[in-house]
Amino acid sequence: MTIQRLFTTTGLGAAVVLAAACGGDRKAEGDTAAAGAPAPAAEGAPAAGAGYSTTQLAPDGDGKVITVQMETDAQGNNKFDPANFEVEQGDVIRFTLKSGVHNAHFVADSNPNAGALPTQPSDLLQLPGQTLDVKVSGWAPGKHYFQCDPHALLGMVGHVEVEADDDK
Repeated sequence: MTIQRLFTTTGLGAAVVLAAACGGDRKAEGDTAAAGAPAPAAEGAPAAGAGYSTTQLAPDGDGKVITVQMETDAQGNNKFDPANFEVEQGDVIRFTLKSGVHNAHFVADSNPNAGALPTQPSDLLQLPGQTLDVKVSGWAPGKHYFQCDPHALLGMVGHVEVEADDDK
């Protein structure tokens, strides 16, 4: 049996393509977080233009940390939990990998006039417990869209609402 026929008859070809899409090679040179290993504590400053930190950030003043679980559940659903939430300036959003392979991306085309919102996709998280922090600083008030790039078409999307400063 030829390899092409084996892929066609078993669906193995589709599985290989899907696995490649979910674990795509987005690793930048020297980027240990994308390779699946936690970044060293000495690193962690947000990547240039990305706004994501691989080390835990502290919120400003009386701000809070909002933990957003990223997971592929037992039924195969890819989701953020919570997918919709509110934040204030100075809060930190902590994306935490529970299961699967996921990233966070505040897509620029879906967030016009969003202020200092990070517009570059984060690296893919691959090991449970890995985190990406994003500090809400200079973001425009209103609702902003984010997604997991490999799973957006499967419904892994969310919205964060930034409260206006006078709502405090």
